Amino acid sequence: MNILLTNDDGIYADGLWALYARFSNQHSVAVIAPDRERSAVGHGITLHEPLRATMVAVNGGYMGYAVNGTPADCIKLGLLEILDNKPDIVISGINPGANVGVNINYSGTVAAAKEATLYGIQAISVSMHGHQIENYDDATGFIQKLAENVWNKGLPSGTFLNVNIPDMPWEDIAGICISRQGIEFFTEYVEKRTDPRNRTYYWQGSDPQTSYKNPDFDGAAIGRNFISITPIKCDMTDYDAIEDIKRWNISK
Repeated sequence: MNILLTNDDGIYADGLWALYARFSNQHSVAVIAPDRERSAVGHGITLHEPLRATMVAVNGGYMGYAVNGTPADCIKLGLLEILDNKPDIVISGINPGANVGVNINYSGTVAAAKEATLYGIQAISVSMHGHQIENYDDATGFIQKLAENVWNKGLPSGTFLNVNIPDMPWEDIAGICISRQGIEFFTEYVEKRTDPRNRTYYWQGSDPQTSYKNPDFDGAAIGRNFISITPIKCDMTDYDAIEDIKRWNISK
């Protein structure tokens, strides 16, 4: 396979190069990632300043392109300019910290996979539940098998996989759950502070979600130590609502 790797944690992130080490022995792998952390930038793209891609050496000589833009920018630039051949699959990650529920809407990791899917390329976004990740090797082994399945069997047009893996040894993982995106909104808050010049500023925050009403939700699966695999569609149309809205009294 020709594989393109990216992420939202930046070109030097451990999870990115764990994937590279796993895939590069058997496949042709290119790395195009942001030059710094771009977490929670969603599907933003850069329009008002030039993009630059710089070849950098990482992890004892591994080479990749560092882009001064978002994860979605990395996909666009890679497909439209940098790469000589269209990749067979794009893998975005591995992101420290789960990307489940409503957080999928904010995640740059997920957005990169979605951007690739919009270009008609099979894609997987990968995150691990935890922040000081210790079990990259088991996770990358699973992703290798999953990527081979995606390549051999294919995904529906306009659909990619969002994968979340517990950070634990393989023998402790409870199983694999084909789950749905959670829709429960978690508790958020804004902390108001004052700087030394008496100007007001704010820190956004949220409480971790520990319970879910629906056991089929992605967050519930990862909370029970299952690997969560959620098929995500790029088409956001609510088809059930179309006919209902047509019956509204809306006129020119």
